[in-house]
Amino acid sequence: MAYLFKLPGFSVTAVIDIVCVAVLVYQAILIVRGRRAAHILTGIGVLCLVYLVSVWAHLDLLRTLLATLAPYTAFAVIVMFQSELRRMLARIGRRGYFSVGTQLQRRESLEELLLAVQQLAQDKTGALVILEREIGLRTFIESGVLLDAQLSRDLLLTIFEKQALLHDGAVIVQGDRIAAAACFLPLTMNPLSRNLGTRHRAAVGVTEETDCLAVIVSEETGHISVAMGGEIVSSVTLDELRERIAGALGFGAKAKQTRAAAKKLRQAEES
Repeated sequence: MAYLFKLPGFSVTAVIDIVCVAVLVYQAILIVRGRRAAHILTGIGVLCLVYLVSVWAHLDLLRTLLATLAPYTAFAVIVMFQSELRRMLARIGRRGYFSVGTQLQRRESLEELLLAVQQLAQDKTGALVILEREIGLRTFIESGVLLDAQLSRDLLLTIFEKQALLHDGAVIVQGDRIAAAACFLPLTMNPLSRNLGTRHRAAVGVTEETDCLAVIVSEETGHISVAMGGEIVSSVTLDELRERIAGALGFGAKAKQTRAAAKKLRQAEES
């Protein structure tokens, strides 16, 4: 009987196997946490528990019913979790050597964007600007009007002018250039506040599937919101928006490195 309680030996392959499974489980938890998918998984877990109880209590009719439905569970999960599965695969592939996207490189472009957002908020002009990061947004760019123009305050204000033909839809920024305007984006299926409209749902939807950052200006209130990773923060100030964009695009890290290098240089000169 002692061999029944003997633990298997750990090899390098076994450790790698456990680590890979743990990473996949962790990524899945990050994706479904706080979303409707979490409730669906809870329901599936309850059904599994009911099945175990039916086997233990010899409830043959209930066990047979659940066993008959079990083979179709995999197809149901794929249908119900298609957006979550896309998000998980995108998260796994979101590494530097897999990157096909480009992001803002110059501080001047960021300031031009902030000036435009400030004016749009003051005028209560609705706007949605998507900043590409590592995952390419070509699919969404091709759904709009191609521009390939230098990012500037005046151009953004012209695009989102209420009477302009390109007002509806999203502007997608690649690098320091506006790639396209009037782009169509997927709407999130997760519940949002009733105060948030279609632009906000589109912003959350595209950030659920990619690693981009979305800036939204409400047409009703003029409030500024920012979305990233499927989460949205409403009513942010211009300074908060600057910090979030700078942090997401690495401007904050570059600034810290520059300050640290300057400090070391001063210390070296003083010594």
